[in-house]
Amino acid sequence: MDRNCATACVIGAGPAGLMAATRLARAGVRVDIFDRMPSPARKFLMAGRGGLNLTHSEPLPDFLARYRPPAPALLAAVRAFPPEALRAFAIDLGEETFVGSSGRVFPRSFKASPLLRAWLRRLADHGVAMHPRHHWLGWDDEGALRFQAPEGVLSLRPSATVLALGGASWPRLGADGGWRGMLAERGVAGTPFRPANMGVLIPWSATFAERWAGEPLKRIALTCGGRSVRGEAMVTQSGLEGGAVYALSALIRDTVDAQGHADLALDLRPDRTQAQLAQKLSAVPPSQSLANRLRKGAGLSPIAAALLREGGAPPADAYALAARIKAVALRVTGVAGLERAISSAGGLAWEGLDGHFMLKALPGVFACGEMLDWEAPTGGYLLQACFATGWAAAGGVLAHLGLPARDA
Repeated sequence: MDRNCATACVIGAGPAGLMAATRLARAGVRVDIFDRMPSPARKFLMAGRGGLNLTHSEPLPDFLARYRPPAPALLAAVRAFPPEALRAFAIDLGEETFVGSSGRVFPRSFKASPLLRAWLRRLADHGVAMHPRHHWLGWDDEGALRFQAPEGVLSLRPSATVLALGGASWPRLGADGGWRGMLAERGVAGTPFRPANMGVLIPWSATFAERWAGEPLKRIALTCGGRSVRGEAMVTQSGLEGGAVYALSALIRDTVDAQGHADLALDLRPDRTQAQLAQKLSAVPPSQSLANRLRKGAGLSPIAAALLREGGAPPADAYALAARIKAVALRVTGVAGLERAISSAGGLAWEGLDGHFMLKALPGVFACGEMLDWEAPTGGYLLQACFATGWAAAGGVLAHLGLPARDA
């Protein structure tokens, strides 16, 4: 096929869609990007508010082990466009990256907006046309794509289509999973969306929730089902959220689904053993108040001390008190919904895609990003997979059109 005649519609202007458009445009395909929101990559910009965590620097085998389910096509996509390729891509756009103390990779600007602006300029230089406020309506009876545009209904027949419509978390930013019905009608199988990397619900007392909501718990460890992680968490009116919670969120969610609840053990001083804590607590004169004992003997912050009391009156015995500090029992009764989840599990079933990310039921239609059935913890794994599957889907388009692919 003459590449000058090849056209592609990318539906969805998040990281996966923009990356697919980038690779296609580099290969000479004429690309149009459609998005129903007024501006592109809104969730990407939201992710960058606290420092854009692009990817992670850990060895690739460990990196790949973070993904559930370990779909061969997903892992192959990340191998083909690994963290090093993503960092090189950012550098090519003028955004140097660095590795933080936790191994996470950030742009030097620590923001999403400079990278996005440079990326959109590059796409424009390649002739990519952006069409905001275009709501995809599916296909007409003749197989043409239909969009509700500001000027009316638009119909198009591209050489290939890339769907990058996102999952179902934070729907106000543009991804609400509304595409599922249109694809199901055409024989494309999917799995229900569920929240991922979300907060958990814990029935705090009204006094504790009112006083401590919004306060952080630092340098803690959480354990669920025998798996422990260290990190931080934030007390909310209805429970806990934050990095340590998100790392266990899939396990917690699945346990709640199976049992109706999940039990957590919160270690308020993971840097000390029970025996060390008991010794320090014993050294505080018995005449001291409990607050002073916890502060002087265990080094607990006020919120940690309050959380310790939330489970009932702390024991007076130093060894028993140390044991409580090392394992505060918390019962999770549910998880936060998709509207507040960082990401979503579920989506298009991998069995419905070929090895090139083309939908088997819809030849010439490819899918990528969070609309596929996978999940991963925060830490750079989410964005990496979006970039990598966008790159892979574009490679599938090029193979489908008989055009040469370009390496990352």
